[in-house]
Amino acid sequence: MSRNRSSTAALEDLSNVEFETSEDVDVIDKFKNMNLREELLRGIFAYGFEKPSAIQQRAIKPVIKGRDVIAQAQSGTGKTATFSIAILQSLDLTMRETQVLCLSPTRELAVQIQKVILALGDFMNVQCHACIGGTNLGEDIRKLDYGQHVVSGTPGRVYDMIRRRALRTRAVKMLVLDEADEMLNKGFKEQIYDVYRFLPPSTQVVLISATLPHEILEITSKFMTDPIRILVKR
Repeated sequence: MSRNRSSTAALEDLSNVEFETSEDVDVIDKFKNMNLREELLRGIFAYGFEKPSAIQQRAIKPVIKGRDVIAQAQSGTGKTATFSIAILQSLDLTMRETQVLCLSPTRELAVQIQKVILALGDFMNVQCHACIGGTNLGEDIRKLDYGQHVVSGTPGRVYDMIRRRALRTRAVKMLVLDEADEMLNKGFKEQIYDVYRFLPPSTQVVLISATLPHEILEITSKFMTDPIRILVKR
């Protein structure tokens, strides 16, 4: 079996195969076939999206279903909108508590994710706060106190807010690690582990990374349960 698998893999390499993705991943080529809430679809089309990109066709549905997902994807493939759409579909908007945490390696990326979530969720009355270093602590605490459905931030500041009990994690159901390889390069591994320790045990983990070095696989084995793998070339 394994020898057979490797020879077919070699053949596929020759045909320049685009994906080495888990076998149970469906490709859904229209947003309207993803069973998304009406207000979210309106937000997607208002944002200017017409057709889902390769990663969006494959990854939105498994994330919505609650599966742990590892997506290997570069910038420019539509990865931010992929998890943003899945996040917005998964939220319980009747409850103004933090349900999703997104961690990113840079303040710029954390703010960009916040903007995409707010834009796509424009018709949903969603609360999303960017929790990043270099900004006013009191303002952060006030915003978190008001209640945010989604918090997008850098690991250090997010962990700080959890430790100060300004960011309550009891309702968190999804953790997104964007550009996970970059976070490790910047030395955020300990803080990612610290944040994870405060999350409910059933928390779904979505990890996006351009490369999958050994340390990433170590994180996935610690944090993830039977993850679906989706590999996207640019």
